[in-house]
Amino acid sequence: MGSNTLAEGFALLGFETFPNATLETVENVLSELLKKQSKALVFLEDSLTTGSAFLQARSEATGIIITEIPALNKPDSYKPSVEELVEKVLGSAVL
Repeated sequence: MGSNTLAEGFALLGFETFPNATLETVENVLSELLKKQSKALVFLEDSLTTGSAFLQARSEATGIIITEIPALNKPDSYKPSVEELVEKVLGSAVL
């Protein structure tokens, strides 16, 4: 889920995509996956990783794997949420 360009690339690989996804789209899709206890591999642009269903899926769902992807037009501005934890535990030198 993310920009149209990102979705086009994943569609070419055979993935179900949600082009030009919004936070509402992400919340609806993840809520449905959680409700059905589905197994899924979800790729999200990092700007779409803030909703309550996202946080619930990331922390509670064992069958849903979520991977954040930087926006194609801003790859250098991407900072994964796990980076802060890794820095606290192992130090900034490992990054």
